[in-house]
Amino acid sequence: MNARRRRILIGVVLVLLGTGTATALALRAFQENLLYFYSPSQVVAGEAPAGRAFRIGGLVTAGSVRRNPQNLEVGFTLTDTLQSVDVVYDGVLPDLFREGQGIVANGRLLPDGRFRAEQVLAKHDENYMPPEVADSLAEAGVRTTHDGAGRKP
Repeated sequence: MNARRRRILIGVVLVLLGTGTATALALRAFQENLLYFYSPSQVVAGEAPAGRAFRIGGLVTAGSVRRNPQNLEVGFTLTDTLQSVDVVYDGVLPDLFREGQGIVANGRLLPDGRFRAEQVLAKHDENYMPPEVADSLAEAGVRTTHDGAGRKP
């Protein structure tokens, strides 16, 4: 093999290594930024990741909203009618947030089993429920009414 072919071969190998490294880094970053959806039943069953952010959705349990008068911290219970998870959120809730309504929250599971929400998303009109919440409730045997409230059949 002469010197010219050796340089070309080294160049091709370096390009392939660089491309492979860039692809691996991009896939790793993409995987870290995915937010998987879990229902309260799945969270209670231990299926949700302990150290990673994920999405949880369900209905806000009636009478469960607790506000801290000293700051913006709000606590509430999220249910899929089978299991419930306590959620803690520090911030301003959406205007459409209310008890009995379907919501989706992004955040992490705390060591004590509560969910620390970084973002709370509420439905935008009376006919909408996030698809993940509707599917989760349907699996739990709950039919939803036009206002998004869950009812056991």
